[in-house]
Amino acid sequence: MSDQHASDVLIIGSGIAGLSLALRLADDLDVTVVNKSRFPESNSYYAQGGMAAVLGEEDSVDSHVHDTVDAGAGLCHAAIVRLVAERGPACVDWLCAQGVRFTPADGRGTTSPYHLTREGGHSQRRVVHVADATGRAICDVLVARARAHPRIRMLESHLAVDIVTGSKQGLDDNRALGAYVLHRESGRVQVQRARATVLASGGAGKVYLYTSNPDIATGDGIAMAWRAGCRVANMEFIQFHPTC
Repeated sequence: MSDQHASDVLIIGSGIAGLSLALRLADDLDVTVVNKSRFPESNSYYAQGGMAAVLGEEDSVDSHVHDTVDAGAGLCHAAIVRLVAERGPACVDWLCAQGVRFTPADGRGTTSPYHLTREGGHSQRRVVHVADATGRAICDVLVARARAHPRIRMLESHLAVDIVTGSKQGLDDNRALGAYVLHRESGRVQVQRARATVLASGGAGKVYLYTSNPDIATGDGIAMAWRAGCRVANMEFIQFHPTC
């Protein structure tokens, strides 16, 4: 076991979720972001098509919610679906403010300033994109912003091994206290302590032989959460692209 480092927030995972959270918190808190590979490697980086949000006057949040619940065969949590649909436009605005340049409208058939496509499950054109490499474009911008922020510490080639919990330290309170992290290049395990620990580590698509998920999608965060005492649910929902 080697050195210990403390921060306000430890974020395990550096896709769009992890980096967005880091940037939103870092003006007020010291944040550490852990990537087991190299930035900007993540599942988000390989996402091509775009992201759905209500961005034109001909569309509505109710329509977006209806389409999502319908495509989810009624298994979706309705309150979460509405929350995501309602906040989608603001998230697009935030990404634009960070420097993401979504493909602009071509002036045909939409009141949106962006070029919108219609993808599976959607009744409206509501998918905003950056050509056909949306994930890469967003991740490149967010990584650059995070690297430039004085209160964000970026750790590459650091593999989170397990959550440090109160019970493992002999405490009655089993709250998360940080994580044990393996520096893959030196082979040394570090203790990254934090007041709050966030798992933004993606899914487990790589457990299947045929998948379009990158090699990093091995479900580390899910396993760590389970061992720390969290509930795990809906593990059967794995995305498979037609290419596989």
